[in-house]
Amino acid sequence: MSPMHVCHACRREVDLGVTGTAGRRDECPHCRAALHCCFNCHAYDETMRYGCREPQAEPPSDKERANACELFVFKKGERAAKEEDPRAKALSAAPGRTVMFYP
Repeated sequence: MSPMHVCHACRREVDLGVTGTAGRRDECPHCRAALHCCFNCHAYDETMRYGCREPQAEPPSDKERANACELFVFKKGERAAKEEDPRAKALSAAPGRTVMFYP
């Protein structure tokens, strides 16, 4: 059995048919999120400059929206769970306090 394709937004399995590719206008049948977006691409890497391991890729302004990147290849397998920013957790634990974070 081949690895599955998983939507970045709802984390549910998506059937891409025989071709195994997502078109620019394709949406997740479960949550209607764009499938042809940076977050679903095998080259997406938030630690890289512009969030992409492809040096020739033109970075879109919104990585969650559909784009026309010709280098897009749908990532196979499950994505890691989204982690909550520890700074946001600290802010929610201390209501009424101003906490400053410097990157």
